[in-house]
Amino acid sequence: MASIKKFTELLVWQKAHRYVLRIYKYSENWPITESYGLTSQTRRSAVSITSNIAEGFDRNSTSEFKQFLTI
Repeated sequence: MASIKKFTELLVWQKAHRYVLRIYKYSENWPITESYGLTSQTRRSAVSITSNIAEGFDRNSTSEFKQFLTI
C-alpha cells in the first residue's frame, strides 16, 4: 500500500472539502444582512476544518498532526 504524500489524498480532507463547498452553496441564499455575521462565521469555520488538516499534515510528527486534528 502506497503512503499518502499529499493531504488532499486523505479521505477526511476530501469529505471536509465537500462540506465546505456545500456550506458556500447553501449560505448564498442566507439574508444579505448576515453577510458579515452568520454567513461569514459559518464559512470560516467550515474552511478551518480543511485548513487544520492540511497544516497538521505538513508537521514533523504524528503527535503534532493529531493536535491539529483536535482543533
